[in-house]
Amino acid sequence: MTRDESAARLRDGASWQDFCDTLAAAGRTIDRFPDVSDLEHAEWYRFLTRLVRVGAERFVENAEPTRPRLRDTPWRTSINVQSPDQDHLLAEFDGSHEYRLTGNRGTTPYFVLGVWSANQPRHPGAAPWAARGPDGLREFDPALLRTTAHLSSDDIRFDTDGSFSITLSPRAHDGDWLPLVEDTVGMLIRIVHHRRSEEIPPTFRLERLDDTRPLPVSAAQVGDGLAVTAQSVLAYAELVRSWWVDNFSHRPDELRYSRQTYLSNGGVADRHFAFGAWHKPGDAALVLEFTPPECEHWIFQLCNIWQENLDNYEDGQGYVTKFTARHEADGSVRIVVADRDPGIGGNWVDPYGHDRGLMGLRLIKTVEPPPVRLWLVPLEHLERDGWPALDRVPVVLTGDITP
Repeated sequence: MTRDESAARLRDGASWQDFCDTLAAAGRTIDRFPDVSDLEHAEWYRFLTRLVRVGAERFVENAEPTRPRLRDTPWRTSINVQSPDQDHLLAEFDGSHEYRLTGNRGTTPYFVLGVWSANQPRHPGAAPWAARGPDGLREFDPALLRTTAHLSSDDIRFDTDGSFSITLSPRAHDGDWLPLVEDTVGMLIRIVHHRRSEEIPPTFRLERLDDTRPLPVSAAQVGDGLAVTAQSVLAYAELVRSWWVDNFSHRPDELRYSRQTYLSNGGVADRHFAFGAWHKPGDAALVLEFTPPECEHWIFQLCNIWQENLDNYEDGQGYVTKFTARHEADGSVRIVVADRDPGIGGNWVDPYGHDRGLMGLRLIKTVEPPPVRLWLVPLEHLERDGWPALDRVPVVLTGDITP
């Protein structure tokens, strides 16, 4: 696959047709989910538009090889159980060049940056992909990201005013350095907020070090960008299908810490992340209890089956964090997922019209993640009897740690 072939396919319209056909194939993924509700149908097609928006921003608009730049993910997109308390800055570039990242840390306590590789051709726009469908993901999968190196704010040397400089390069450099590999496709910076409204966020500037002048957009560049955008939509559609249909839906109301699951999607090794499915009839409450260990940050969040935050997260609902949680006298945290607040204390999470989805418990900078106790109890019993209602239903001990 060559640059000239990618340019030729854009000029004759083949790239655009393949882009449209791949998006159509991604949309049909919903047919492989059983018993999808009207609400989930609405969220699915909105989810596809969000994937297109993210992909076009990343791979068409902000993937100029001579002008690398960091951009936040578009508003309300929340792929892969994304934390509302984190900002996600992305840059697309290849690992054959050298770059410098400079900026100032502000007052936000913690951030971590990682570079990643993906399984994709150098010029994906040179070939058609739509006809291959999900089988083509074995060769070209922009959603299967492998973090090859990372650096946290704990490891960076800051000047007295908070300024910093980091070199990104295939060869070693003095000072703070992030190594790049041949198949590096870009980087992600996760900014972890404690109390966002009280913080000055860090600033970042990314530049190439070979003094290459910015160049006009090319046919090959746009052809490749269209191919990666469409294939990323298909890849994430298939990812949520495989997570839900092949995995989590078969073990509802259970959490599992899995390094392999988290790191396969561009994660970094500074955290433990427990994923699980939740399923709660409308007349029931799902109660979770755990004791948070020492950590930089933790968040429990409820998501739909497409791995998105529920729409009420804008109102401060749908999730509980280290900095918003109410604790019990013994230091534990109780979370009640129910259609209405039972009014007995703890931390109420409104499922916002959903009766199932994914849930996640993320702990940043901790050694040992906590086990979780879980109960499914009639909501009216919880309202009438309070916490003693839990003693009359089975408790599920969950939070297993797997590779």
